[in-house]
Amino acid sequence: MKKILLLVSSLLLLSGSASAQGILRNLGERAKQAVENAVGEKVENAINNAVNRTGNKSDKSDNNEAPAQTAGAASNDEVITATSGVSDFVRGSVVFFNDTVENERVGEFPSMWDLRDGSSCEVVTIAGVKAIRLDNGTQIQPLMKEKEYLPELFTIEFDVFAQPAEEGSGWDATLDINLDGQDNHRALHWRMKPETMASDMTYLGDWDWSAMNPNGNNISGDVPWQTINLVKNQWNHIALSFNERALKAYINGNRVINVPNMVQPLYWFLYGDTDSNKGIYIRNVVMAKGAVELYDRNTTDYADAVTKAIEETGKFVTNNILFDTGKATLLPQSLEEIQKVAEYMKKNPSARFEVQGHTDNQGSDAVNDPLSQQRAEAVVAALEKEGVDPFNLRPVGKGSHEPVADNSTEAGRAQNRRVEFIKR
Repeated sequence: MKKILLLVSSLLLLSGSASAQGILRNLGERAKQAVENAVGEKVENAINNAVNRTGNKSDKSDNNEAPAQTAGAASNDEVITATSGVSDFVRGSVVFFNDTVENERVGEFPSMWDLRDGSSCEVVTIAGVKAIRLDNGTQIQPLMKEKEYLPELFTIEFDVFAQPAEEGSGWDATLDINLDGQDNHRALHWRMKPETMASDMTYLGDWDWSAMNPNGNNISGDVPWQTINLVKNQWNHIALSFNERALKAYINGNRVINVPNMVQPLYWFLYGDTDSNKGIYIRNVVMAKGAVELYDRNTTDYADAVTKAIEETGKFVTNNILFDTGKATLLPQSLEEIQKVAEYMKKNPSARFEVQGHTDNQGSDAVNDPLSQQRAEAVVAALEKEGVDPFNLRPVGKGSHEPVADNSTEAGRAQNRRVEFIKR
């Protein structure tokens, strides 16, 4: 840069001539470009250094744990990230269903499948290979000798073709995977959107799912579109693993669903829904016995906890029986706690209990006293529905008169809102 500036200064002496002025203009542009390049190089180096610090570059390490972090606050230019092991899928060891579609006849209904509902399903050729095409409203299921064929440990895999939506169309085709359990109850419903994720639309949809836990409650969530790694106009791999109670689901090897406890699925089917003429395409469907290794859970047996508390203190106190604000209406999440208390009481049918309802001090005694009584009565009614003899239960409302924590804080008030089972 210094040499360029010296040369420019020397040529100022020649600035009177037209040719010299042209040279000066040319050198001025080159000098400007050199400065911009130098600045750009520094900015690029700074960005690369920042990327290296934050760990955003691809990490080739097999270590799935989050990197150890130095104690203390991070500096202003650091971004702390967390990682988790999300590529742990392993196919079951014994394959009992394998449909590559390669030996099927184009234009016919796939021979290893049965039609559950709808009418438009046939073998076609797409992207140079044979595949099963599902049109709007079509449901298909594997053709098996027995209706309930899924073992306690199993994996399910298939490929789905991700294609863009039709130009100018609001196409929102979906492919639902449904795993059903005992009495046809839906164990898992997962709605995939292979076309939306692969389209050029600005908005990309989440893939929502719901499952049933062993208590009969539904749990639900979604796979955010930011984490779905489909490749447009190519085959993408979908996989599920179920091990006794735990279900995991994967898109192209990346784990996107992890349900720790749900009911046992017994069979499954696919449902296609689209307003496009393109259809939905699947192939390479594999079912196998075996699953991803079950991760042990550190469980607490609530029935044992109730027994232990009553034997040691003569009462069981819980903050997990919840109500609508200002009402005596039990919230659904209270059911599991009530079931565990009912389990203890049915094992001890001669034991009698005073069921006490307690509130915080928000509101007047004129409101809280009857409210706590009504809530205690609601708990007794719920226990009766679970098979507990109401003769052994006496509901008592305590209002806010017996706090166990400071009512001046939200944490304290939450502790005071409780139900106590006092053995008499």
